[in-house]
Amino acid sequence: MIEVRLFATLREGRGKVMMLPAESFKNAGEIIAYLDIPPEEVSILLINGFHNKPESEVKDGDIVALFPPVGGG
Repeated sequence: MIEVRLFATLREGRGKVMMLPAESFKNAGEIIAYLDIPPEEVSILLINGFHNKPESEVKDGDIVALFPPVGGG
C-alpha cells in the first residue's frame, strides 16, 4: 500500500490520508491523476520526505505527501 497525505486545499472533498494499492501506480503523477488533482495545483511533492517530481517511481510502503502552492501576504 502507498500512503497518500494531502495538505491544505488539496484535502477538500478528498480527506487527509488515504491508502492506495501500490500495484495500481507506477509513479506519483498517476496518483495525482487518480485523485483528480490538476497537476498545477501540486506545488510540493514529497516521497518518503524527499522532494520528487510527478514522474518519480512509487512502490509499496511509500508515503506520498502533496502540498498546494502556498500564498501569503
